[in-house]
Amino acid sequence: MSNATERTVVVLGASNNPDRYSYRAVRELLSHGFKTIPVNPHLNEILGLPVISSLKDINEGVDTLTVYVSPKHSSVLKEEILALKPRRVIFNPGAENEELEKALDISGIPYLHACSLVLLSTGRF
Repeated sequence: MSNATERTVVVLGASNNPDRYSYRAVRELLSHGFKTIPVNPHLNEILGLPVISSLKDINEGVDTLTVYVSPKHSSVLKEEILALKPRRVIFNPGAENEELEKALDISGIPYLHACSLVLLSTGRF
């Protein structure tokens, strides 16, 4: 990978609870050398990283947005997600959102239903 955008991953719904998959995703992304941007309006720090409260506060290119919030929450963020223009979106199990997927299709942003942790552990992220 050649530029910073290709290594930048936003974790929407990042958690500071080690039992949560979104926490494990932040940890694994870091260990695989990705620039990781956790997003959660209720937290300040995860694993030493500053937590961004809103997608609107991200002012850089993003390769992957990995979604760990319910459709109820991601639907509200649809316009912010589209404005972020990630190269792809990963809907982790339970985060699938048909409304958002249709909007991504219209905007030409590819998405997949997958587990980021599995993709990372198998070298397919």
